Amino acid sequence: MPVQMDDRDKRLLNLLQSEFPLVRRPYAVLGERLPAGEEEILARITRLRQEKIIRQISAIFDTRSLGYRSSLVAMRADAARVDEAAAMVNTHPGVSHNYKRSHAFNMWFTIAVPPEKDLEATVKRLHELAGAESTRILPTLRLFKIGVNLDMTGESNPAALEEPAYSDRKREGADPATLTPREILAIRELQEDLPSEPAPFDPMAARMGITPEDLFAVAAELTRRGHLRRFAAVLHHRNAGFRANAMGVWKVPESRTDEVGAMMGSVRGVSHCYLRPTYPDWPYNIFTMVHGRTVKECEEILGSISQATGITDFAQLYSTKEYKKTRVRYFTDEYEAWERQYAA
Repeated sequence: MPVQMDDRDKRLLNLLQSEFPLVRRPYAVLGERLPAGEEEILARITRLRQEKIIRQISAIFDTRSLGYRSSLVAMRADAARVDEAAAMVNTHPGVSHNYKRSHAFNMWFTIAVPPEKDLEATVKRLHELAGAESTRILPTLRLFKIGVNLDMTGESNPAALEEPAYSDRKREGADPATLTPREILAIRELQEDLPSEPAPFDPMAARMGITPEDLFAVAAELTRRGHLRRFAAVLHHRNAGFRANAMGVWKVPESRTDEVGAMMGSVRGVSHCYLRPTYPDWPYNIFTMVHGRTVKECEEILGSISQATGITDFAQLYSTKEYKKTRVRYFTDEYEAWERQYAA
């Protein structure tokens, strides 16, 4: 049964995804914007968490700009044991998203590893452990857009064009070598799920031995340099009403990838847009993610993109099962623990 949400719930969820304030009493500020009282905001967020609409509220960092290597991976596993294969892939702490999709490559996951780890060797080991038939590493060659922002009110036009919230241009100044010990401590704190209490940042600052204002200053600097993409809520898409998500993959002539990628990334209904490598058994080089309340909504967005760009050779891969969705946790010892248990 769909979760019942009133207009204030929907407007609050829009605010949480796009305008979460980094101040000592953020829920009071959200109350001023809604408008509502701080207690009402906290109560609504608590309920929306319990009803599994809100998945997490935390900082969203750019993996590459922190020195981590990451990639999308397409894996083909025997249909009879794809769930078992996915369970093994999910053991790796750097696997943040993993979906079963409607394609011969039936499992798609994202993986990140720390700077000192070998991404290719890790994926090869996962291929072996999962008993996969085929695995393709599809790293980002160019980032045109990243940023999921589900319009809960339905007031925006998903086909409208807008400046991408985060792209390669925003990450240009984000050099991992510039991260200071204090910034790494802040990343460890800010990546955790924010508690629903009036002053949720105070305990983080106390653990670091600094004031909340100092913590916000560090966050602002990380944002300015492009390490921190935004501080926001991530929703359980299906429970929030967005029952369909399609990975639109496009065969774009090499001479047009910059032009077409930029255009696709500017479409509001596209949450992710990347240029990726091709293989003999995978000819698609631009990837776009779209989310819709129905399959028809996704098809309409992708259809409008095809019409606008003239690219007609594309495929739509729908997720049929969510195996894992979480945030990558940076600067932890989880990776070492995984290798001790699973490395060949």
